[in-house]
Amino acid sequence: MSGCVALVVAAGRGRRFGAGTPKQYSLLAGTPMLRRCMLAFLEHPRVDAVGAIIHPDDGELYAAASEGLQLLEPVNGGASRQKSARLGLESLAERRPDQVLIHDAARPFVDEGVISRVVKALKTAPAAIPALPVNDTLKRGQAGRIVATVGRADLWRAQTPQGFRFREILAAHRRYEGADLTDDAAVAERAGLAVELVAGSEDNVKITTEDDWRRAQQWLGGGTVRTGIGFDAHRYGPGEEVMLCGVSIPHHAALVGHSDADVGLHALTDALLGAIAAGDIGGHFPADDPEWRDAPSEVFLKKAGELIRERDGAIANVDVTLICEAPKIAPHRAAMVRRIAEILDLAEDRVSVKATTTEQMGFTGRGEGIAAQAITALSFAPGKH
Repeated sequence: MSGCVALVVAAGRGRRFGAGTPKQYSLLAGTPMLRRCMLAFLEHPRVDAVGAIIHPDDGELYAAASEGLQLLEPVNGGASRQKSARLGLESLAERRPDQVLIHDAARPFVDEGVISRVVKALKTAPAAIPALPVNDTLKRGQAGRIVATVGRADLWRAQTPQGFRFREILAAHRRYEGADLTDDAAVAERAGLAVELVAGSEDNVKITTEDDWRRAQQWLGGGTVRTGIGFDAHRYGPGEEVMLCGVSIPHHAALVGHSDADVGLHALTDALLGAIAAGDIGGHFPADDPEWRDAPSEVFLKKAGELIRERDGAIANVDVTLICEAPKIAPHRAAMVRRIAEILDLAEDRVSVKATTTEQMGFTGRGEGIAAQAITALSFAPGKH
């Protein structure tokens, strides 16, 4: 056949911010990112067919994301992006299109203009990519310090789709199989093909981190925000340490509880469960169940995070306040923040741990125990809550 075929590479295992669903199937305003990509090419007048390169384990996810679309049969990808792209190209060998566009599923906002400019450039060049000039000052760092300023003249930020004359790019991929090159343009360059630069788009962003996804949700005006609040308290008993926000702190007493009595993580777990109306910590981990005797409270917090992600939600931030006269929290605050961030797979700047006293009033003021309160905000795609 002649014409132009678009291949969307979606075989990666990049799971959305620690979630169980690969990010290419995550929802943006109710639509999987991969489906947004495929629709952009299906609706383009110069693209004759569209196919996807997927992970062998994602058949059901792909079927749901592509439901109702007229697409080529999906191709199973390989262990690297370069191998996945080659396998996709090999699947077109009998069709022999004139041109092929290779696009990353993590760029769901590709528009008609970008696609058109790449296709047009292939009339006179064997390869073309959309790109944006580098406008920021670039620094080279080593061991956390700047060692040089890098000139930005003639530097470009590469985007996709990257377009090629089919015969040439297939031959290049076959020749440099296993070279571990970062994109298809690099394969073309290695083969000596001239690659033309065309104007990219600032909107053609790559969704890599949770912050990228959140900004995309806000841009689309979709999604909802839910908040939750939690409180817990435990009295002191015999012991030589307390567990607070996942950190063991030497102390003249221990907190008493069925589990490790970590009031900080208990309050935070209840806040997360409350935000999704999923009951409380006692409902999921009953105090009379021997399975949870002396259990580390990180188990409870991880479960709350999993329940949120099963609903396609994301944790925007968490804030814990510990209420006690002793031990001193400040020396351990950074470790607590790190531990909560690890358990929930969050960036540390989304975690806050604070401490206060009751000015020697009440049970915490008398040193009888420790209390904690927590609050959280979650974000959800439309229709998910």
